[in-house]
Amino acid sequence: MWRLSNSELFVSQLNVFSGFQKSFEDADYVVLGVPFDVTSTYRTGARFGPTAIRQASLNIETFSFRSGVDVEDIGLHDLGDLHVSTDTKKTLEMLELAIKDIAKAGKIPVTIGGEHTITLGVVKGFGAKMHETAIVSFDAHLDLRGEFLGLKLSHTTFMRRINEEAKPAKIVEVGTRAVCKEELAYAKKAGIEFFTTQQIRKEGSRKIVEQLREKLAKCKSVYLSVDMDVLDPAFVPAAQNPEADGLDMGTFLDILESVCDKRVIGFDVLEVAPNFDQGVSAIQAAKVVFEVLTRLEKTRKA
Repeated sequence: MWRLSNSELFVSQLNVFSGFQKSFEDADYVVLGVPFDVTSTYRTGARFGPTAIRQASLNIETFSFRSGVDVEDIGLHDLGDLHVSTDTKKTLEMLELAIKDIAKAGKIPVTIGGEHTITLGVVKGFGAKMHETAIVSFDAHLDLRGEFLGLKLSHTTFMRRINEEAKPAKIVEVGTRAVCKEELAYAKKAGIEFFTTQQIRKEGSRKIVEQLREKLAKCKSVYLSVDMDVLDPAFVPAAQNPEADGLDMGTFLDILESVCDKRVIGFDVLEVAPNFDQGVSAIQAAKVVFEVLTRLEKTRKA
């Protein structure tokens, strides 16, 4: 008769996202932390985000009233953290390879970070599939600059690099309120659409959801990216690049969950620098991951 060893009985890795761990083989969703913030140009500390988000996930309840699903019942595996480099390009290349392995195994990657630049590495990991995939990015910023402070690859330019290099079927940004004229010109030229916070408040989340779904109707796959600065700093004081006049949590989740359907191939939740608050922002980020996971699970089993 096979028996557990004492170390298996009495010892475990505590800082595992949600605390409920399936084997990689049995999991449907795989969490990957990317502790990287090398190109951050204002506040830094998002490299501590993955650890803080995991800790927060262990201390909030796992049942979602929005979806009626409990995270405890989801096939979830925490792979750990990427071994990052101070070289941005190298880090993104390693991340691309890791995502390729996760996707090839038929799992949905859940990336926690970390600065928003890492989304470039994630989407490249899906290869040619991105050509039929829409990216929906929830972010205060468009991140479409050609370069910033001499860098062509950074958290301010990555969405432009995604459009140029990964060539997704569509890019739609939600919660926009901080841009420069260069970005607006590029968005118009490239056909990148966005919903501002002012538009969301004026029209209401229900109308925005209808419009968003219409824009995504012809896309075979969807990738979701969440920069926590999409929320007002009152809700996420530890965002690396906070911008006033943001969305509240309820409105944000109403819109986010509306695009959590069977087409979603992966998602990320990024840009929490936990050294700037007492844990509130990490809790919000963990809650976002929970709500996306439970909504995806509900639609997957429908």
